[in-house]
Amino acid sequence: MDSPYGLLAELTYRCPLACPYCSNPLNLADYGDELSTAEWLRVLTEAGDLGVLQCHLSGGEPLLRRDLVEIVAHARDLGLYTNLITSALGFSRARARELRAAGLDHVQISVQADEPARSDRIAGIPSFRRKVEAMGTVKELGWPLTVNVVLHRYNIDRVAEVLALAEEVDADRVELANTQYYGWAWRNREALLPSRAQLAAAEGVVRAARERLRGRMDIVYVIPDYYSRYPKPCMGGWAARQLTVTPNGDVLPCPAAQSLPLPRASVREDSLARIWAEAPVMTAFRGTDWMPEPCRGCPRREVDFGGCRCQAFLLTGDAARTDPVCHLSPDHELVTRAVEAANAGARSGGPPLVPRPHQVRRPAGHTG
Repeated sequence: MDSPYGLLAELTYRCPLACPYCSNPLNLADYGDELSTAEWLRVLTEAGDLGVLQCHLSGGEPLLRRDLVEIVAHARDLGLYTNLITSALGFSRARARELRAAGLDHVQISVQADEPARSDRIAGIPSFRRKVEAMGTVKELGWPLTVNVVLHRYNIDRVAEVLALAEEVDADRVELANTQYYGWAWRNREALLPSRAQLAAAEGVVRAARERLRGRMDIVYVIPDYYSRYPKPCMGGWAARQLTVTPNGDVLPCPAAQSLPLPRASVREDSLARIWAEAPVMTAFRGTDWMPEPCRGCPRREVDFGGCRCQAFLLTGDAARTDPVCHLSPDHELVTRAVEAANAGARSGGPPLVPRPHQVRRPAGHTG
């Protein structure tokens, strides 16, 4: 068993946006008792002792934590590389300077589309202008900037314009990641999943942009799992390289694993090192011994590790099944039918998007 090198610290699930593709848990009331400042500092210390090198500060909206600067400073003192993953709402110039002084290494800002009206409509709140202003502040203060855009049926046709926006703000990196269908995104799957024609057009645009911008801007493009021949190697393997700590202290091998019927493990009850090594939530699908056929006999078993356990559970009700995305899965028809429905919906207009309710209420007992 290797040590993890990446920690996703989900500081809060509160968020001013209401994105219809949000993958955060549906039962947000269970995460209202957020870790205190002292608890987060202890978690970071234990993560450093465990071998973690990178700390991604996320949510929800991590800027809603008043102690974010203190958390960043402690991570920097531990020698961790810190990346702030933010909507940029609350990223004032004064706050940005405080984070810069505290040692924050990198900023990743999400934007929902390339134009104000479309972006604000998807986000559920006027936010586009503030996001672009924040990108300017990031570059002004000398940070590397990643622009993240979650793609789906309602914005994938404007990939060229999204890339033009990334060029305009001088982004160092742009992530064009198609929606992962967990949480609220699962509820909106039929409305969000793009068609084959949309994907083919977007891939052509991305290929051309990568060639033109080579050496100037890195472009990461992730197609929807549902259109892949093989599943993605989720997090590099279950509890192999990464771990997530949720706002209430639960420890998970990936952000979506809270949906699985596995015993919980919390930093409020045990050390991060013992949880990583021994907790059932970490050991359940680690390695390859748990695999059923066709994964067990597949030469790709240590390439994609059977695919995504959370996706297998959502689609089949059994987290130990082969990810139905794989064309070899006995359940692959579930994905085929979803893709057929998406293509039919793209032609007919499909169902309307259901916005996620806003989550900005300050949780009871919060001391951050």
